[in-house]
Amino acid sequence: MQFEVWAPQADRVTLHCGGATRALERDPERAGWWSGESEAHDGTRYGFALDDGPVLPDPRSRRQPDGPDGPSAVVDQERYAWRAEWAGRPLPGAVLYELHVGTYTREGTLDSAAERLVHLVELGVTHVELMPLCPFPGQHGWGYEGVSLWAVHEPYGGPEALKRFVDRAHELGLGVVLDVVHNHLGPSGNHLPAFGPYFTETHHTPWGAAVNLDAPGSDEVRAYLVGSALAWLRDYRIDGLRLDAVHALRDTRACHFLEELSAAVDALSAELGRALFLIAESDLNDPRLITPRAEHGLGLHAQWNDDFHHALHTALTGESQGYYADFARAPFTALAKTLAGGFFHDGTYSGFRGRHHGRPLDRATVAGHRLLGYSQTHDQIGNRAQGDRLSQSLSPGLLACAAALTLTAPFTPMLFMGEEWAAGTPWQFFTDHTDPELAQAVRQGRRREFAAHGWAEEDVPDPQDPATRERSCLDWSEPEREPHARVLAWYRRLVALRREEPDLTDPDLADTKVAYDEQARWLAFRRGDVRVAVNLGKEPAAIPLGAGKVRVLAAWDPLEAPGADGLLLVPGESCVVLTQD
Repeated sequence: MQFEVWAPQADRVTLHCGGATRALERDPERAGWWSGESEAHDGTRYGFALDDGPVLPDPRSRRQPDGPDGPSAVVDQERYAWRAEWAGRPLPGAVLYELHVGTYTREGTLDSAAERLVHLVELGVTHVELMPLCPFPGQHGWGYEGVSLWAVHEPYGGPEALKRFVDRAHELGLGVVLDVVHNHLGPSGNHLPAFGPYFTETHHTPWGAAVNLDAPGSDEVRAYLVGSALAWLRDYRIDGLRLDAVHALRDTRACHFLEELSAAVDALSAELGRALFLIAESDLNDPRLITPRAEHGLGLHAQWNDDFHHALHTALTGESQGYYADFARAPFTALAKTLAGGFFHDGTYSGFRGRHHGRPLDRATVAGHRLLGYSQTHDQIGNRAQGDRLSQSLSPGLLACAAALTLTAPFTPMLFMGEEWAAGTPWQFFTDHTDPELAQAVRQGRRREFAAHGWAEEDVPDPQDPATRERSCLDWSEPEREPHARVLAWYRRLVALRREEPDLTDPDLADTKVAYDEQARWLAFRRGDVRVAVNLGKEPAAIPLGAGKVRVLAAWDPLEAPGADGLLLVPGESCVVLTQD
């Protein structure tokens, strides 16, 4: 078997494989690369020693059976016999479901999560978006401090379990999206700096030195990241990737890393003959991210839209701290602007940032599905001091309104696991760092962060306490009980409406027309023949729909169709979806 590694700074590289050692030779065709052959098979442990130093795992390791600091293991990608014939499932018309493997079930494995996929089929979603799967220290964590960017976290089941999960999802007609982190690696178990200039002091991010995308040696670093992305899509048959915090990818080169990545993914899609897509998490509000490369954009296929979330959150809760302040001044105005125009900050002044922010979307050319809309995500729940969901502070009626706005808006909707039944469990920040000093630093940092906002130390959950993760696991007995069952039925009806009503998946952003009353706390919008009305106030609201006969498609509470005056009386904290006959 051929082994190779990029180690441009080493004078000697030794392969330790299956109990044997051998010196690797410099590759005459590729600067900095070393290669050699050794007998090996699926499961054989191996690693590389640089200049007679300790044996380190392979930067391109496909499996870390003993954790990030242990030896790598050979993975025979041809060993798994795929069952599902899968032609792919594209993003337009999709409904995504964000899922954390470690808390979706109490067992916290890919196999146990696969056993619950029928629930998602019955809900009606089209794609499962898995939070990061790369290895990290310990057993439980969010996954954003992963290392070994080509491998699967062993406590989740390792690479074979991921293939079983994807296969089962595809058998059920579900696409699979994977969250990948290219902007930083975790602080523990990251051995890449020993091999080469994977990081650079030229730029800094919230995590320290930036991943090297534009300094000397960056050609190979970019190839490393692109290769990892393509491996998930090719070897594991993943349908799309969510790219974490792309605004932290510091790159001054003429061809941005994201453009290079999108071109490679599009080429692989053509080669495989199935749809593949990239979704960016970005706070830049820059349409160039999702503008095709042929039109001088970066060519990503979609991006998360936090503006919609922030406007909806402030309208529902009245919260105004931090970045919510810009939206809380007039939340219904902000919500109306995002529904009709995509971004709230489109070149406007942001008091939170102390500067103007964003750029307008061209509604005539940007399809609505290129923006993801959501009322809750792992970040927006888990980065609260106590990890409280909307269901822990809002009435079922307001939760129904949030669902109606999310699932009928002109964006690709995304749900966070458990929101479909108003889960009563929190989703808190938890870690399992094996380094005691790092564990204490994370614990203290979390408490200091929220102490600055008035939280008492004892009220901030200890991320290292196993009970924090336990509290965050979904309670699968809830969907059978009220009020959870009613909320779940409402979500199922709204998702079904997206399949039944073509207007709800129409990509034309310019077709959305919005009316609202900031004081009365109602908002209504029209997409083609579909009308959506939400009343976030406690008292009934008379909402003008205009002339024309309408029919109720779905209503949270019983209500009468509007009379000749075109006024629709919507009960307090309630919502309705109608269609024009």
